Amino acid sequence: MAFTLEIGDPAPEFSMLGTDDRTYSLADFEDAKVLVLVFTCNHCPAAQGMEDRLKVFHENFTPQGVTLVAINSNEDVNHPTDSFEHMKLRKEEQGLPWTYLRDEDQSVAFAYGALRTPHFYVFDSMRMLRYTGRFDENPFDDEQATTHELVDAVKALLDGGGPKVPVTNPIGCNVKWRDQDAHWMPAEACDLV
Repeated sequence: MAFTLEIGDPAPEFSMLGTDDRTYSLADFEDAKVLVLVFTCNHCPAAQGMEDRLKVFHENFTPQGVTLVAINSNEDVNHPTDSFEHMKLRKEEQGLPWTYLRDEDQSVAFAYGALRTPHFYVFDSMRMLRYTGRFDENPFDDEQATTHELVDAVKALLDGGGPKVPVTNPIGCNVKWRDQDAHWMPAEACDLV
């Protein structure tokens, strides 16, 4: 079995605390036509580099029934800026308009098979995985990006079709796993394509 969810897999259930101190489950987003989950964090340059693009994505697609939810699974002993309190600060200081959840025990990252920050998962209305991977091929400079896999995937789903490119490799820092070296990944984790 692959470490990361495969196309057609159902979204695993979860229960996580949001920066608004409310606990969220998958059912809280049941009205979304398309649900986009992104495993991200506060400190990774690639994750930070995506924030402005994600604001535009959120603004453009929320009115069309798309819900974007961010999840921070990084351990915060060696990466203290990924703590829950720092998540609250970043959400406020950067004006992040989406729900930002804390995967404190990293069980959600394991359930989904998150590899990097950011790592995107796009689910249809039945909560089946239809796209996983990167936003585009350049998380650091949107003007240099020539691909738009996440946007293309979401548009295809909203149009009643499926993504032409359903799987890409996420680009960014690896998830920081508790009690492991900063570059450690589970043995079964691998590139997606």
